[in-house]
Amino acid sequence: MLFLRFLMLLCLVVWLGGLIFLAFVVAPTAFSPGLLPARHLAGSIVGRSLDALHYMAMVAGIMFLITSMIYNRIAVGNARPVAARHVVIALMLLLTAISQFAVSPKMHAIRAEVGVIDNLPPDSMQRMEFNRLHVWSEKFEEAVLLLGLVALYSTSNSLK
Repeated sequence: MLFLRFLMLLCLVVWLGGLIFLAFVVAPTAFSPGLLPARHLAGSIVGRSLDALHYMAMVAGIMFLITSMIYNRIAVGNARPVAARHVVIALMLLLTAISQFAVSPKMHAIRAEVGVIDNLPPDSMQRMEFNRLHVWSEKFEEAVLLLGLVALYSTSNSLK
């Protein structure tokens, strides 16, 4: 039981820690003036980091669900697949998958097609579409972070 609780919390720590690190350390550092010769490079670094984080998150989320359901099965005799924390994690997985497989590929395609986004005029259709997708990407990550905090609270509160 102790090992299952450890795995559950580790999954949440990896996922949430990665999100927090990317949002509050990697992105601001990469885009800080003077660090890199071009904002385009910063965008490439953050984009690739986000891709890696998404795959880590999906593995962590699936591992969390498996270990949590095993824990419930042992502790209360029922896996409780629709327990609040499982629903929250499933929603986090869904948002992460949408970001990774729907939003990010479109952003990468625009960058590959036009090169440097900042060189496009502000009223360019491609730049406006990239900016729209970027806003959605940020909204997905913010929602996942908030849901992750709910999942962490719910999990820590229920593991006794």
